[in-house]
Amino acid sequence: MSPTSAGAPHVPVLLAEVIDGLRPRDGGVYVDGTFGAGGYTRAILDAAPGCTVVAIDRDPEAQPRAEALAQAYPGRFRLLAGRFGDMATLLPDHGITAPVDGVALDIGVSSMQIDEAERGFSFAKDGPLDMRMEKAGRSAADVVNEADEAELADIIHFYGEERYARRVARAIVEARAEKPFERTLELAEVVRRVVRKGKDGIDPATRTFQGLRIAVNDELGELERGLAGAEALLAPGGRLAVVTFHSLEDRVVKRFMRERSGRSGGVSRYVPMDIAATGPAPTFTEVTRKAVAPSDQECRANPRARSAKLRVAERTDAPARAAHEGAKA
Repeated sequence: MSPTSAGAPHVPVLLAEVIDGLRPRDGGVYVDGTFGAGGYTRAILDAAPGCTVVAIDRDPEAQPRAEALAQAYPGRFRLLAGRFGDMATLLPDHGITAPVDGVALDIGVSSMQIDEAERGFSFAKDGPLDMRMEKAGRSAADVVNEADEAELADIIHFYGEERYARRVARAIVEARAEKPFERTLELAEVVRRVVRKGKDGIDPATRTFQGLRIAVNDELGELERGLAGAEALLAPGGRLAVVTFHSLEDRVVKRFMRERSGRSGGVSRYVPMDIAATGPAPTFTEVTRKAVAPSDQECRANPRARSAKLRVAERTDAPARAAHEGAKA
């Protein structure tokens, strides 16, 4: 998710581009599926004074920020506690049944979560090895201390994209035999002992922490469910805008939008047109054929934005597809 800095207004990554992609209008209903500090929500509300926003967040700490925003925009804003992957049922369960005009998703962990050491997301600050966005369920410490070496290696390799995943997993298993992991810096130090710092200057613990965080919070599964949920909720002409921060997320979004727009490239040019046209009708048209990246100016002002990518698609009037047809990583 987009970063924020203490004492400053929350300015999400690619804010102007997201608002331009959503095209908020008076009377429209918009979903901010990853509320965080409310940066996108506030911008949508400001862009169209007659629109309303329904926000979703699984983090209990989002509630106080939402209460302040509700007071600033009376009758136009509402926060639903839950996961954005459940939006297709979450909104109707709270009496919101009309199709919506836009959905914004800012994927991943927020800087608020990273910067609070007690949440356990950071390898730069000491804290409990937690990483749970909603403060419930299996923690990162549970995974690190209980998973076998092969499972750990798979998590770190597939979700963290760490080329030395097996080496890291072996070091974790050896270290936990002496003492179970409880703190973030304990884990980071073990990783740094077996993975050298690369020429890119990225901390060697970055990829391992990413892999564990994604596994603990089922982030890719949540993203797939959220994309399918947006498809089910959006009215014809409604827009879906998704900001991602690493290649795994972007790959899921890219494939989903290409498949749903009929641009997945799965049909041979030698197949007769009448046969090729029998597949499902496109449920989206791609507004951005290529991902939109932050400007050099934004990256200089906010180095955490450098890996962000935005993709936007517009809903057609074709029926939504079954949830199991969502994109796969």
